[in-house]
Amino acid sequence: MERSVYAVDAAIEETHWWFSGRRRLFARELQRGGLTARACALDTGTSAGVNLRMLRELGFRNITGLDISEDAVAFCEGKGFGPVEQGDICAMPFADDSFDLVLATDVIEHVEDDEGALREIARVLRPGGALLLTVPAFELLWGPQDRVAQHKRRYRLKPLAEQLTVAGLRVQRAYYFNYLLFLPTLLMRRTIDAFGLGWKNIGQANAPLLNGLLSAIFAWDILTAPLVKPPFGVSILVVAAK
Repeated sequence: MERSVYAVDAAIEETHWWFSGRRRLFARELQRGGLTARACALDTGTSAGVNLRMLRELGFRNITGLDISEDAVAFCEGKGFGPVEQGDICAMPFADDSFDLVLATDVIEHVEDDEGALREIARVLRPGGALLLTVPAFELLWGPQDRVAQHKRRYRLKPLAEQLTVAGLRVQRAYYFNYLLFLPTLLMRRTIDAFGLGWKNIGQANAPLLNGLLSAIFAWDILTAPLVKPPFGVSILVVAAK
């Protein structure tokens, strides 16, 4: 990703509706899976440390981060979220069967060989270990945020589940989320493209009133999405096991 994206994420990740809402969603999924704070956890693609903050708040202590970017490593270590190693998700510097939990949230869409990345995740997971994965959904939503984040693709749920199975992972739960904002997101991205507007990062939508409104909508979204399993959403969440 562009360094400016890491800088924006680092500045807002603690309070922005998207990051704080996702932390709540991920925390619920991890608690539902019964993982204890003794679990050995790996966060791949740390970016500015959003998941590392969440894992610490949940009481996890044996946490390792991995990101290919020197900037991401520096931002995380600057916030005291280390250790974070610099490395490639397709060739991770860890032994087989090293982790009880791997997080890969909005990571594999950045990688040319996403199937190779999933195989590497399966390799470093211990038997019975869990993967928490999220990706952006629906090519229809492709827009400036994808370009500035240097995404390679967006996903659909069924083909993604098939990729995970081929990689040696068993899908336990999978659903679209951020479905309540699907249409507004689509309209916003088409408008930005049509009029050549310069707004490229969701972090720029962080005025207090707007942030509060979107926080309330997203809170209801992530509470209901696992139950209603909507047929569309801006993102996909998958919990899988080795």
